[in-house]
Amino acid sequence: MSTMTMAKAINAGLRAGLSQNPKSLLMGEDIGDLGGVYRVTEGLKADFGADRVMDTPLAESGIIGTAIGLALRGYTPVCEIQFDGFVFPGFNQITTQLAKMHSRSEGALSAPVVIRIPYGGGIGSIEHHSESPEALFAHTAGLRILTPSSPQDAYWMIQQAMTCLDPVIVFEPKRRYWLKGDVDTEKPSGDPFAAHVLREGTDATIVAYGPLVPVALAAAKAAEEDGRSIEVIDLRSISPIDFDTVTESVRKTGRLIVTHEAPTFGGIGGEIAARVTERAFLSLEAPVIRVGGFHMPYPVAKVEEHYLPDIDKLMDALDRSFAY
Repeated sequence: MSTMTMAKAINAGLRAGLSQNPKSLLMGEDIGDLGGVYRVTEGLKADFGADRVMDTPLAESGIIGTAIGLALRGYTPVCEIQFDGFVFPGFNQITTQLAKMHSRSEGALSAPVVIRIPYGGGIGSIEHHSESPEALFAHTAGLRILTPSSPQDAYWMIQQAMTCLDPVIVFEPKRRYWLKGDVDTEKPSGDPFAAHVLREGTDATIVAYGPLVPVALAAAKAAEEDGRSIEVIDLRSISPIDFDTVTESVRKTGRLIVTHEAPTFGGIGGEIAARVTERAFLSLEAPVIRVGGFHMPYPVAKVEEHYLPDIDKLMDALDRSFAY
């Protein structure tokens, strides 16, 4: 058991993955000598060489396209997209080529490409550096999408992604890179595509993922002072979604709040709300309430705290739910 930041846990996970599979490699902008903007890949080029930790041109479409070719030749490329908003030049390669390769070949081909994307706000940055585009990729069949909320999950999820035969996008919550936690390097976190109940409760359920899991836990603790027992679920996987765990919780608590940094309009929360309503309508004591960003471009740093979901917004959502 070791204590690590999330960034160090990802670095350690990448190191383990590279050591276990000699045909795995990393590629991305400034990931070699610099070690990445957030130093997540620091030291890996020195240990594994420039042919396995490769700096690329500023060309996301080229990064993904090259990775697809490498995967078809038996390699396991792990691509880093430097910031969430930089992924869109590679969006076509991801959604029209990478996601469809297995289906297009009727199962004859696999493209085990891993794409790491630091995402989300809370770092005082600007548009293209603070966005949450996960719903755009979740809408595309053929992609698996993970997002860790703790160093433990970060360490194991990147390794599990590197052993998956399907394309996997790992959305890394960049404002949690400095979050410290215990990491058990001997015991995996279990199925990466299964949700985890982090806090049990009886009165309402909060579902969160990635950067908002600590916020959800803090809101549940605050609600406890008001005599409310709140269950908190870390979704962990955005595609596929573990609807069974969420539905089971709602059948017990009767209330559901879904929160993410991405805008509520067209967001993952809408799909969860619809599925839970279909599956557990008679168990609901109130409508499912979504808490997310506004339907607008990401704001400037001085007002981003008004955009991002926080404890107060979750507490307000709980109050609205209990008012029914």
